[in-house]
Amino acid sequence: MPLMIAEALEAIHRKIADACARAGRSPCDVALMGVSKNQPPAAVEEVAKLGLKLFGENRVQEAKGKIPQCPGSLAWHMIGHLQSNKCRDAVALFDMIQGVDSLGLAEELDKAAEKQSKTIKILLEVNVAGEASKFGYKPDAVLADLDAILRLPRVELHGLMAIAPYSPMSERARPYFRMLRELRDQCQERIGGPLPVLSMGMSGDFEVAIEEGSTLVRIGTALFGDRPDKGVGTDNFGV
Repeated sequence: MPLMIAEALEAIHRKIADACARAGRSPCDVALMGVSKNQPPAAVEEVAKLGLKLFGENRVQEAKGKIPQCPGSLAWHMIGHLQSNKCRDAVALFDMIQGVDSLGLAEELDKAAEKQSKTIKILLEVNVAGEASKFGYKPDAVLADLDAILRLPRVELHGLMAIAPYSPMSERARPYFRMLRELRDQCQERIGGPLPVLSMGMSGDFEVAIEEGSTLVRIGTALFGDRPDKGVGTDNFGV
């Protein structure tokens, strides 16, 4: 297993570098996240030994049991759908919440962060294709809530995230990644400041995402292999 993961990680880094070269970007501008959903702490530790320090979890309850068993030097992002009643735990566990899909959820995170005397970094999730099976803001609703979110004292908005519709042909994801980048640019113009994080691209389409401006790719199966209970659950934030 360690050798297979090492080879997978090397291949991913190589593909990131190649995609960046095609786009005229530096690989240093693209962060790699290992999506550890359903993976045991031992698998996370093996990847961490290879130098990867950023990991994403889809469920608060799983993360609550797993993160304390993993090396303390790692950074963790919540990348799944977050229910408002899990905000307290999410703020305590994670460095960033990527799936913020409403002003109400941002407000609950702000309250939880206030009680814990900390700030929490967030990304706004955008449902770029309007898929009924996915959570996220409608693209035109992001700008409407932007000012209110920026006024929340314990929440730091760092950018946007999205999941392109699944297709075996990665090129079909390109228009959706471009849409998210253009929306991010509109948000930056609106606030007069940078939103540096564009979290888009997973195992099957991350090269196209990088070509369209992704700064953070979420890689699960291409790194760890098939999950132990693949097919359980309905979210797919980092495959």
